[in-house]
Amino acid sequence: MSDLPRRLVAEALGTALLVATVVGSGIMAETLTTDTALALLANTIATGAILVVLISTLGPVSGAHFNPAVSLIFALRRDLPHRDAGLYAIVQVIGGIAGAVVAHAMFALPLLQASTRVRTGGAQWFSEGVAAFGLVAIILAGIRFERKAVPMLVGLYITAAYWFTASTSFANPAVAIARSFTDTFSGIRPLDLPGFIAAQLAGALVALALMSWLLRAPAGSDLPINPEDTSP
Repeated sequence: MSDLPRRLVAEALGTALLVATVVGSGIMAETLTTDTALALLANTIATGAILVVLISTLGPVSGAHFNPAVSLIFALRRDLPHRDAGLYAIVQVIGGIAGAVVAHAMFALPLLQASTRVRTGGAQWFSEGVAAFGLVAIILAGIRFERKAVPMLVGLYITAAYWFTASTSFANPAVAIARSFTDTFSGIRPLDLPGFIAAQLAGALVALALMSWLLRAPAGSDLPINPEDTSP
């Protein structure tokens, strides 16, 4: 893995490009159609695609977290120093906001906006918990069994989660914060952020607890969970 400054730049850049894609594709979709389902589909495809690209290209540099909840999980697993995880989270948030600004600039909109789009309530919060749970579970299982497939697994999971969750699957505190700075298709009111972020972190922690148990090789057995994996 690269030295810390390059890892931080990779995390900021990746999160910026992710948010620019989420916000920009939402603006483009809203410009081209009044059909909300079609606009969401366009937003979904762009987001899933960019995740595959970003994780594939920046993963070798920083791990391609682009998400404070993911960085927290890797810190708790002792795969990332706590100090580094905190710095990752800071640059992810900064990068995400920069991505929203870039998207606005590309469409000649005010660079910084306060979103007025209401996204709140128990169903939305629960959806975010489920979305973050699934994301972390997919990542942990992916790096355990199919590390090379992780970019595609994450991209496909988020593509699906856009549609099976009531919240359209933010699953990322940095992206949620950045989306509060856009009053476009993908925005969220700043007032609604605490519920989303709390649910995302809770879902990620539950996933860590469950997957730590689920992916452990059976005690006292010579047979690994995965026939290709001989680690204890």
